[in-house]
Amino acid sequence: MCLIVFAYKVHPDYPLILAGNRDEFHDRPAMSLFKWNTNPPIIAGKDVKAGGTWLGVSENGKVAALTNYRDLNNIKKNRPSRGEIIPKFLASDENPDYLLQRLDKKSDLYNGFNLIAGTTETLYYLSNHGHSVEPVQPGIHVISNAALNTPWPKAKWAVDRFKSILDNGSFDDDSIFEMLRNSDTYPIELLPDTGLSDEMEIAVSSVFILTDNYGTRSSSFITIDNNNQLSFSENVYRPGTKTVESQKNISMQLHPDL
Repeated sequence: MCLIVFAYKVHPDYPLILAGNRDEFHDRPAMSLFKWNTNPPIIAGKDVKAGGTWLGVSENGKVAALTNYRDLNNIKKNRPSRGEIIPKFLASDENPDYLLQRLDKKSDLYNGFNLIAGTTETLYYLSNHGHSVEPVQPGIHVISNAALNTPWPKAKWAVDRFKSILDNGSFDDDSIFEMLRNSDTYPIELLPDTGLSDEMEIAVSSVFILTDNYGTRSSSFITIDNNNQLSFSENVYRPGTKTVESQKNISMQLHPDL
């Protein structure tokens, strides 16, 4: 994913409310949201090329979401796909903190990433730009292609809009997906230098990215309530457009004690 905004232990009925966009090259094949045949089962989309995913929830109550850390001057060739991190985490029966501490020790195997992973009881943040596993504090947080809560313009806009939606008590699929379809860009003087051309830096400065060969491929919205009831919705878009190609929702009871 390239934008994740989430409320952790903020709402009295929903310890986790998370929304985000997956940005990718249009020609990279992917499967939309489905229940994987794993033990425990995982709910996620799938990157067909490398077999990983960008966002997922396991039936035993683990959740994980990942963005790339954009630093094009330090891309390393022949590295494993960052998307493999999430299914490995979700399918494991080991303690989340222990798993993430182990991942931290070998995180330089991958190109830059940000990871949110854990459960609704204890959620963690890990980036291989920083090398520490940090508990996520209750609050509203955002990750784009920089560290947690870095105030890039689209990240600040997303937090403000997300907070407004939650304050209004109207966080249904329509309001969240409307937020995630905001394609407003920002002037170059407000943007970071991540190694892209000025033209491309502006093009990817929006919440919803539209370019000829790269852009927002799908949007996701997750809620987990106090009874561990999961609702996971996904919109998949026709490449290069805001036209919804397919919609899915999977609702299920999670079982953290299994």
